[in-house]
Amino acid sequence: MLRAMIQGADQLSRGITSATWHAMLADRRKDAYQVMETIARKQGIDRIRMFDRTGRMTFSTNPEDVRGHPETSAHTCTACHTWALPLQKADLSPSTQIYRRGKGRILVMYTPVPNEPSCSQAACHAHPASHPVLGLVELHVSLEPVDNELGAMKARVLVRVLVEIALISICILVFTHRFVNRPIRQLVESARAISNMDLDRPVRVDDTSEEIAGLARALELMRIRLKAALAEIREFAQTLERKVAERTQELQAAQQKLQQSERLASLGQLAASVAHEINNPISGVLNLSMLMQRILGDGPLPAERTAEFKKYLAQVTHETARVGRIVSDLLAFSRRGKPQRVKTDLNRVLAATLALVDHKLKLANIQLETNLCADLPEVLCDRSQMQQVFLNLILNAAEAVQTKSDGRIWVSSGVSADARSVWVSIQDSGEGIPEENLARIFEPFFTTKPEGKGVGLGLAVSYGIVQAHGGEIEVRSQAGKGAVFTVTLPLQAPEVVNG
Repeated sequence: MLRAMIQGADQLSRGITSATWHAMLADRRKDAYQVMETIARKQGIDRIRMFDRTGRMTFSTNPEDVRGHPETSAHTCTACHTWALPLQKADLSPSTQIYRRGKGRILVMYTPVPNEPSCSQAACHAHPASHPVLGLVELHVSLEPVDNELGAMKARVLVRVLVEIALISICILVFTHRFVNRPIRQLVESARAISNMDLDRPVRVDDTSEEIAGLARALELMRIRLKAALAEIREFAQTLERKVAERTQELQAAQQKLQQSERLASLGQLAASVAHEINNPISGVLNLSMLMQRILGDGPLPAERTAEFKKYLAQVTHETARVGRIVSDLLAFSRRGKPQRVKTDLNRVLAATLALVDHKLKLANIQLETNLCADLPEVLCDRSQMQQVFLNLILNAAEAVQTKSDGRIWVSSGVSADARSVWVSIQDSGEGIPEENLARIFEPFFTTKPEGKGVGLGLAVSYGIVQAHGGEIEVRSQAGKGAVFTVTLPLQAPEVVNG
């Protein structure tokens, strides 16, 4: 558009020179000026000015311009310095310049006027032939139409670009949602279902790209394989649980047999002392019965010996009851019954256990001291199993102090500081347990007794019984100061398998 404007301005400028050629040749300057003023009034023409060869302005269609040398501004200096005045250059091609005035732009076309032979040979105002240029015509054309059209074109282009961007964005959004977002959401939902172990839901995606479809196929294959692996794991777990249950039952049976074997072993140790314990009251009963037989004689009971006879009879009753209690405790300990947990007073269990070993302790000259809590709460346990634990600990304590002339055993009970459990402590004054053996005393078949005195199952069985009741058994020992075994049972026993 600018080139078209320059070409039009050039044609117009050349037309001006042609239109004024005859008037200037005839020296009718007014006619020539009139022609230029008429052309200047056309739309788009800002002004027309004429300069002589010295750069002096000789005419202007703008009344404000002063003839002579024009004002010194950037665009006015071009008229003189383009051809290096005085105008004597051989190149007579036009020149253009664009400058800004206000908010618009002005195109200036400089067209030189050549000194033709008709001018140099005319008689009226002949110019020397040595002057190739007579002057120049300066045409100012407003570029406002061009600028307006460019502005409108820019606006149209901007609107079109914005519309195209909007349409392309909409197409991209629709394409992305249809072929990317929705399939990816479906894949995410499928992956979330697989992570939640919902393996019955197949992986499906709508029509999408080959890459996402390939990912969906890989995810579906992973789901199928994971489902198969999980089924195998479940089957293996069920088989393992079944085998574990079978082995658990076998271990429980073996544990019960082991406990019974240990019970029988303890019963064997008690047999001799219980025999002596029963023999003494039986001998007393025999002697008392012989005395009562002598008192009776062959006749009725003498009145003066009635009190003596009643005394002997009361002693017979007492000794017979004593024998009954010993036999009853011994039978209760040796009887193999089904484990049953009920609320039990541990003080009574300790009393029954001490009654079984009382005669053995007396024969070994061992002093027994008890300090039982008077208001000891009842605990949920198997009475027979706990009696076996206490018997093992007391017999071990008796063996630890039997070599001493002043052996002592202390048995005590109480409630823990937080009132959540009860404890039973059995302490002896023996030689104690070596430090290197403390960590192994509860291991099966570990024993420090001489050969033939034990197989190392007593403490292991006791430890298993206490653990099965949700309790703990601890030991403290110092060399030469004996050992202390403490059994702790919770008041609220956990639900564990009786064994």
